[in-house]
Amino acid sequence: MIHAHVGVGKNTKVAMENKEEKPISQYIEHTLLKADATKADIEKLCEEAIENDFAGVCVPPYYVKAASAALLEKKPKVITVVGFPLGYNLIAAKVEESRKAIEEGADEIDMVMNVAAFKSGDFSHVKDGIESVATFCRLKAKPLKVIIETGYLSKEEIVKACEICAEVEVDYVKTSTGYNGGATVEDIQLMRENLPAKIKLKASGGIRDRKFAEALIKAGADRLGTSAGIQIIKS
Repeated sequence: MIHAHVGVGKNTKVAMENKEEKPISQYIEHTLLKADATKADIEKLCEEAIENDFAGVCVPPYYVKAASAALLEKKPKVITVVGFPLGYNLIAAKVEESRKAIEEGADEIDMVMNVAAFKSGDFSHVKDGIESVATFCRLKAKPLKVIIETGYLSKEEIVKACEICAEVEVDYVKTSTGYNGGATVEDIQLMRENLPAKIKLKASGGIRDRKFAEALIKAGADRLGTSAGIQIIKS
């Protein structure tokens, strides 16, 4: 059974006070994770990220090297996914995925939590998985975002997942892969209230217009994973 306190308002206040003012483009991770994405698609994604001053590009592991080459020393970060999209990969496999991605030029890792283990109540395994990848990323000085896949979780379970991420002291907690629902303002608010101010939030999935993007930022999101970045900044 999950026993978790919902709502720690002071965390939200401190986190929001610490947020810097910046243009909406700097919240956006320009994302392309479709199975049929081509190298040309990824190169175009990188060009658009440079042109529009996005925070980064989020690409499949296969394209990390190509994205890194396309961006060179440009400002946008190269972000990739680990254990994506289902999260139930073995812990050692996730660590190896992270190692290879960082070797090939990834600046940040977005790892899917083991939702299957979480739903089975095996919280120690969930924590071990997060901690193993987090430890490796720290050794390489690369931020880790943990995708908790809110679409599968109750409010109490979201709080419990945040509690585990807080214990490990990950860099970000991320709402979703986008394969099972997406971000909501309510989930971001709940996550913000139940995480230390130093842990940032990434909202992802279904973010397609500026109004929704701004609402997520206001609720506490520090990054937005979206394939509609250009549409958002020009609307």
